[in-house]
Amino acid sequence: MTKFHWFLPTTGDGDQVGAATVTAGAARHDRAPTVGYLAEVARAAERAGFESALTPVGAGCLDPLVMCTALAQHTSTLKLLVAFRAGFTLPTVLAQQAEAFQWISDGRLALNVVTGGDQAEQASYGDFVTKDARYARTAEYIEVMRRTWRGEPFDFQGEHYRVEGGGLARPLERVPEIYFGGASPAAVRVAARHADVYLLWGEPLPAVQNRIKAIKALNPDLRIGLRIHVIVRDDADAAWAEADRLLRGMDPERIRAAQERFARMDSVGQARMTALNQGADLVVGPNLWAGVGLVREGAGTALVGSPAEINARLAEYEDVGVDEFILSGWPHLEEAERVGDAIRAARRPVPA
Repeated sequence: MTKFHWFLPTTGDGDQVGAATVTAGAARHDRAPTVGYLAEVARAAERAGFESALTPVGAGCLDPLVMCTALAQHTSTLKLLVAFRAGFTLPTVLAQQAEAFQWISDGRLALNVVTGGDQAEQASYGDFVTKDARYARTAEYIEVMRRTWRGEPFDFQGEHYRVEGGGLARPLERVPEIYFGGASPAAVRVAARHADVYLLWGEPLPAVQNRIKAIKALNPDLRIGLRIHVIVRDDADAAWAEADRLLRGMDPERIRAAQERFARMDSVGQARMTALNQGADLVVGPNLWAGVGLVREGAGTALVGSPAEINARLAEYEDVGVDEFILSGWPHLEEAERVGDAIRAARRPVPA
């Protein structure tokens, strides 16, 4: 069964496209990322039927593990998909933090591993490991974390981590699922070996299909997730009018600052996203709009259209192998309900 997830805007929220994790390209946020507001978004996602909510990690957003620990107290069924930077804490420590989170939330934690693709941001944290070494470190990180959860004493000797007598006091009963994204060959190898769900950003259907084929050749059991925004309205004209409104809110200075940052990044996935918005036409596929990526890092495309059109496009991605969707829209509170309603209406069983 296909899973649908939402997004928690821990840099702040509003009715304009903003950066996900940093200030470059960010829109003015009318709603601060308080526990109160993010709890409203989380509860709206819960009511709308979303499986979980992704919380980003980066220099400009609040710490996701801390925030989600608080938000777990304001929700009852919604899972929290917490992003973290592999290498910024010891894997044994994060394993123990995950154990505590599972106790607090009644097993509602999932983890999104972020290796990092912006050298300047990595350096601001004090991390100067090269890109290839970051992926090697990430592979060791996940291996050590999973072994810690088994609750059996173990030793580990790798290039980046050394553990003697590691392991939790007892096996972790509900092990968090591991989500992992990355478009480089090194990222694909790590995902195929260590992840439960491999995340893609919203590229045109043929590109997504080719990437799924490539990673399924390495691990046919790996589930596939697609991270994409949604602009849905009662009819297509209204949806595209909303996309035009969002585009008008991106002043040239915001676009310039964001594009300069993206050009400096060593992320293959970011380069693929940026390439989609370089032409005069930002419509890069049926109902697929690349305008978001003018100012937002990471996921830079949106599906735009009526509920029927949105669900038709989602079904096409499902047909080529997508198992899960992480969706979002601005503002995240109101759009959680709108997008959730549109998806539920199309997938509600027809009475016999």
